[in-house]
Amino acid sequence: MENNIRCIGILTSGGDCPGLNAAIRAVAKTVVRKGVGIVGILDGFTGLVRNRVMHLGPNELSGLLTQGGTILGTSRNKPHKMPLPDGSYQNMTGAAIENYKRLGLDCLVCLGGGGTQKNAYRLMRDGELNIVTLPKTIDNDIWGTDVSFGFDTGMSIACEAIDRLHTTASSHHRIMIVDVMGHNTGWLALSAGIAGGADVILIPELPFKIERVLDALVERRKKGKRFSIIVVAEGAKPYSSEEGMDEEEKSKKKKKKDVNFFPHKIPSSEKLATIIETEIGIETRVTTLGYLQRGGIPTPTDRIIATRLGTKAGECILNHQFGVMIAVRGSEVVPVPLEEIAGKKKYVPADHSLIETANKVGVSLGI
Repeated sequence: MENNIRCIGILTSGGDCPGLNAAIRAVAKTVVRKGVGIVGILDGFTGLVRNRVMHLGPNELSGLLTQGGTILGTSRNKPHKMPLPDGSYQNMTGAAIENYKRLGLDCLVCLGGGGTQKNAYRLMRDGELNIVTLPKTIDNDIWGTDVSFGFDTGMSIACEAIDRLHTTASSHHRIMIVDVMGHNTGWLALSAGIAGGADVILIPELPFKIERVLDALVERRKKGKRFSIIVVAEGAKPYSSEEGMDEEEKSKKKKKKDVNFFPHKIPSSEKLATIIETEIGIETRVTTLGYLQRGGIPTPTDRIIATRLGTKAGECILNHQFGVMIAVRGSEVVPVPLEEIAGKKKYVPADHSLIETANKVGVSLGI
């Protein structure tokens, strides 16, 4: 045993994601070589609160590199807000801390997205626990890291779907709208859209004007292009010109049926499709990729990223470097203080090179 590290726990929290098992394997293989025991905590923070665990030995770690999902299971539950059978919630932070100690853990490794980083930091702060985290999400929206494992797989799946939709859109002279995940950020839609040759890409960071979208579609028709592909991030929203208006002005705007006006909530892609068909008369269909984007086996790139992050996490644990998230910064993999990460989100900047690239190849962003 090196530096008195005897046993660590590993959990996966939030949505499932390609590369989780590869990261678990990398962390475990790095520390087990030094005689450290591994406890797998089941179903995220729920397992820590309820003391549900499994041993992670050579048999359990075998074959994980290419396997999708997570062998530990996952949940979105938080220690400070655990659901009860009656529908209420209870702060179970104390139980999580007690079970950490009961299990004899010298460190807890948490694999997850932005919410997991925040919950891990809260647990570290309140319980004075040794914690190391890894960034996973297909959304690529975790602050402090250039990329998260899972993103490349999600982008590849979305891009393949766009590629396939090109043929049916071309055959039927249709407009195809492709819904992709991303939560409130546009990394996935923007990257997959550019890679897949989309004609219009709508992302949350750049509220779109519907007339700009319609203009782009009409312009393509004028050039002899008989189909178009629109990629829409799930959090994309229209530009609202309501700011500063009083209720009377808003009411007048509704009566005029201004195509910029979407009352009360973000419009669905189905609504966008209806507007396109109504305004310019082109048949439009919607494909929602949903959970397909985060299922299945990880790409080679995600396997490498997860393995690099996991081995670095193991190294930090052996060196007693706790309270950090392992991040990708350029060509390096480095520990970043968790307090700098928790509660922040990485959005697509308006001046990002991907925005510039999209503009240069003629992709409409609806702005």
